[in-house]
Amino acid sequence: MRKLSLMWAGLLFLLIGCGTALADDILIADFEGEDYGTWKVEGESFGTKPAQGTLPGQMEVRGYLGTGLVNSFYGQDTPTGKITSPEFRIERPYITFLIGGGGHPGTHMDLIVDGQVVRTAAGPNVVDGGSETLDWMSWDVAEFQGKNAVIQIVDQETGGWGHINVDQIMMTETSKNYIDQKCDLTIEKRYLLLPVKDGGLQTWFRIESEGNIEYEFVIELVEENPDFYACLNVEKWRGKTLTLVAERTREGSRPFAGITQSDERPDAETAYKEKYRPQYHFSPRFGWTNDPNGLVYYDGEYHLFYQHNPFGVRWNNMTWGHAVGTDLLHWDEGDDAIRPDELGTIFSGSAVVDWNNTAGLQTGDEKTLIAIYTYNGPSMRYGHRASQGMAYSNDRGRTWTKYAKNPILFHIIGGNRDPKVFWHEESQKWIMPLYMEGEDYALFGSENLREWSKLCDIKNLGCSECPDMFELPVDGRADQTKWVFWGADGKYLIGHFDGITFTPESEPLMAKYGGNDYAAQSYSNTPGRRIQFSWMSGGVYPNMPFNQQFSVPRELTLRTTPDGIRLCTNPVVELESLRGDSLRKTDIALGEKTEIPIFDDELLDLVMTVKPGNAKKLTFNIRGQKFEFLLDEKQVVSGDVIAPAAPIDGKLTVRVLMDRMSMELFVNDGLTQIAQCFVPEDNASYPNLEVSSDGSDAVLENLEVWKLQSVYAK
Repeated sequence: MRKLSLMWAGLLFLLIGCGTALADDILIADFEGEDYGTWKVEGESFGTKPAQGTLPGQMEVRGYLGTGLVNSFYGQDTPTGKITSPEFRIERPYITFLIGGGGHPGTHMDLIVDGQVVRTAAGPNVVDGGSETLDWMSWDVAEFQGKNAVIQIVDQETGGWGHINVDQIMMTETSKNYIDQKCDLTIEKRYLLLPVKDGGLQTWFRIESEGNIEYEFVIELVEENPDFYACLNVEKWRGKTLTLVAERTREGSRPFAGITQSDERPDAETAYKEKYRPQYHFSPRFGWTNDPNGLVYYDGEYHLFYQHNPFGVRWNNMTWGHAVGTDLLHWDEGDDAIRPDELGTIFSGSAVVDWNNTAGLQTGDEKTLIAIYTYNGPSMRYGHRASQGMAYSNDRGRTWTKYAKNPILFHIIGGNRDPKVFWHEESQKWIMPLYMEGEDYALFGSENLREWSKLCDIKNLGCSECPDMFELPVDGRADQTKWVFWGADGKYLIGHFDGITFTPESEPLMAKYGGNDYAAQSYSNTPGRRIQFSWMSGGVYPNMPFNQQFSVPRELTLRTTPDGIRLCTNPVVELESLRGDSLRKTDIALGEKTEIPIFDDELLDLVMTVKPGNAKKLTFNIRGQKFEFLLDEKQVVSGDVIAPAAPIDGKLTVRVLMDRMSMELFVNDGLTQIAQCFVPEDNASYPNLEVSSDGSDAVLENLEVWKLQSVYAK
């Protein structure tokens, strides 16, 4: 009897145990092995083994578990292929997985039962921008329980977002799909403070007033200890009730728990004092930034607009941030100027002063400022793809109104974007250079800024995006001018423009060589000067409430050289106003390693004249940042950047600007320019400039060094 009882007890234990096991998730694949195991691989896009995170040339991949995942970005977006699982039995009502990447018809993951595709899923991205973050998704497969199936992950796309990311495929008892949450909030103070943390709960967030969407954006929310607070000015709704909506949140999450209100910004004591804050290069108070936009000068004020994500430190929610200054160095950041709407997010563009009220939008004594920008609809889940819109201001750029009949130029081809508008006096027209697709651009003309017609094509520049076009005197001679057509990576053409057609007179030339230098734009309405800012793309700012910075403002000139007319780039003269303590040294013989005492300071401006003599290599080390001149190769090398540089009349002239997080190098009066970012070592000391020469008669003929003041110093 006892033996029987033990038998039943054991059976009961097994049944309970089996019941518990059946309730557990069943792993199909987590891609943690050294290869794909029993999965069948076809084509090249998936490689021969799971990716260990981000692949070369790819934005950072996030959201996967462990160290491995399926990532078909091997060889970037061009290769194609597919991988297929071994057959398995469906034993749970849901199949749950992490997925990201492209959402085109050719990038998808399929569940195949009885030879038929019964469920499919894809990443969220189909247009430029986007995120490589993987997110949970579940298929309801209850009707197929007990049947055999295979999973196939497919990549047959070859263009942008032509890849797919997948990880952690499981059979589960419950779904991991998401729910929407809402709450009503009565506005009592000026700012709505949204706590943001990189890696927090990512959600589409809406703020509604009486059923109308006032704001819509992606944000990573936390309940406490945020990286920063996104500050939304909600003053106009004071006393009214707004509805907050957080889409696709995890069940049990509390997306509104950390949201508060305040009449003051919470970072008043810490803003611009952070460990890795550039001290005289522009960076936003908080959030991500990339391209400079809408650079325009009006009545003593420089307006600096910029691509801005106010709700995170990664690319997203493209909005025009706005700062105003009088000297190109000190900036007063206001509220964001132009926000996304039902037509899309606000990509790059330009701004002008409509001196003659050609658009008919002036309402007072102040001249109207006009901003022309690209709408990107798909990144807002609706709207036009890459159309051009307009906004205007009649109060010196403090507030902006979108044109009621936007877009002013509908989508034409590809990702056409980045309008850079200017007034052409000879033809009495507004001219709009616009990026089209590939390496091609076009010019459009208008008499009123509202209606545009195509003038000509400019093809095969050798780069893409962010055009600029301007006329400059050659060697400072007003009677000899040339037109410059510019692309995002610094390639440019010198040519002639007759009001309709730009005629190149040179092959594509290169103006800048920086590893951190992209999407430069020049100011409108600065007579006698062509002033430019550039995005120092790719810098790293650990654990900061902001991400990315701009170059120093630069002045562009055309100069005749033995190789022809060339564009030269130099820091604006206003930068000299930051100079403080200085020292000068002359005629220093350079040996194998020459240490020259300078200031042990983060912020430096150095000007040098060097006679290389018979040296074949000269190496400079400033604050741990090295660059070297290879004299036989006529090159300067800084990190992985190689640029042309050769002595002129036996001498090299070099200017170096050091900030906390960057070095900018100008050689031979701006004929060569390199901009690079770095992360400084903690507590490092650099009291000396180190110069090495492999020659016997190299001389540092002149050295001038200045400490620079922070633009945040009081």
